[in-house]
Amino acid sequence: MKKEMQPLHLYTVFLQVFCTKLTEEAGKGTFPVEVVKGIFSNVGSIHTFHSQFLLPDLETRMSQWDSTPRIGDILAQLAPFLRMYAEYVKNFDNAMDLLKQWMERSAQFNAIIQDIQSQEACGNLTLQHHMLEPVQRVPRYEMLLKDYLKKLPEDDPDRSQAEKSLNIISMAATHSNTAIRKMENLKKLMEIYEMLGGEEDIVNPSNELIKEGQILKLAARNTSSMEIYLILFNNMLLYCVPKFSLVGQRFTVRTRVGVEGMKVLETSNDDYPHTFQVSGKERTLELQASSEQDKEDWIKAFQKTIEIFQQKNETFKSASKEVVDEVSVSRKSNLVMHKDNCGGSQGGNLMCSCVFQKEELGKRAPRWIRDNEVTMCMKCKEPFNPLTRRRHHCRACGYVVCYKCSDYKASLRYDGNKLNKVCKDCYFILTGRMDAEEPVTAQVSGNSVLCGFLQHSTDRTKPCQRVWCVIPQHDALVLYLYGAPQVRDAV
Repeated sequence: MKKEMQPLHLYTVFLQVFCTKLTEEAGKGTFPVEVVKGIFSNVGSIHTFHSQFLLPDLETRMSQWDSTPRIGDILAQLAPFLRMYAEYVKNFDNAMDLLKQWMERSAQFNAIIQDIQSQEACGNLTLQHHMLEPVQRVPRYEMLLKDYLKKLPEDDPDRSQAEKSLNIISMAATHSNTAIRKMENLKKLMEIYEMLGGEEDIVNPSNELIKEGQILKLAARNTSSMEIYLILFNNMLLYCVPKFSLVGQRFTVRTRVGVEGMKVLETSNDDYPHTFQVSGKERTLELQASSEQDKEDWIKAFQKTIEIFQQKNETFKSASKEVVDEVSVSRKSNLVMHKDNCGGSQGGNLMCSCVFQKEELGKRAPRWIRDNEVTMCMKCKEPFNPLTRRRHHCRACGYVVCYKCSDYKASLRYDGNKLNKVCKDCYFILTGRMDAEEPVTAQVSGNSVLCGFLQHSTDRTKPCQRVWCVIPQHDALVLYLYGAPQVRDAV
């Protein structure tokens, strides 16, 4: 117990060195006195309690231990006063924010802090470190008292008083432990801030670090991979790449992906083991972990983060959801074709990740189908070749299409409503029309029971032609085929 009382010197440094010096400077008008009061809160009362009551009583009892071997009575009498820590802990976050604001706002304030921290009495410790000491004090008393009770015989007369004291101290320790976790998280945020070269504004108490580490990212278009660094917070994912540095490992943030609307999907691929996909509104990433365990750890971290985020925000979200419709009849046939090209059951997860629901189209970055996974346009089915029919990607659904089927542009919400190259089907869904030259088709399709592309032929000896088919609401027993704008045949 004597050994534990020695750190009281840290209270003295905190109060007499930092607080006294800053109060003097505030009196000169360098900064408001309220700033000092906001930072130090009631630490003066805490110091008085320890130096004039708790410490003297414990030191006296230690000197009389042979005749009075107990401390439970002292702690039971004084433990209620430890509740004054609750006020300090409650103000801790505000104090840290206030200190940060004034160190950034005032060069004089920052210079005074740095000067005090360089003094021998501070032990080369920052003001933030000294501010944390009162928060850590109560949990330390709790641990000491628990250890004392473990070694105390069941029939010892001091047990009842010691247990009573432990209950009071444990309640105060709960608040302190929460503040300690926040401080540790803040320290970690500072480390990441420095690792990112001070370019990202992430040092915020609302940001909580969940998981970080190196992982491989599979290219969207081909089969190459590159090593990246992922940093998962409670509200966002940072996709980072290494950058040259002479002062330790440094990274540059390539993309921020918000947790809102994020989905994580386990994928299966014999050529790339331990893969999974993270899909957000801003970007979709296909990742390869170093092992199956590493993959499971990442997926669990993402799933838990998404679940907690949704729980916290469910009061701000609408409980009603749109009924999800299929994009079109042609999308169903393309899905079958995509499954064949992807290789049967192996493409199962792949299909789930690339087919977008109507309500999400343009709002979420799609997973691109890789070039080597298809041999023909996923819209018109014409074979690809390197000269006259090259591969292009629809930025809305991720399908691989030819230049004719991707000669459309639409605004995509996930890309800041910028115009992006999309396929014809996605263009219709996103804009509500085929193009400026097809008003009749768009008008009829908008009032249809079902519409989409089908292959049609009136002669078995001739190849099928791709036509836009509509079953109108006013005449649901008739199928209309549109081979060209304003040309309509009834079957």
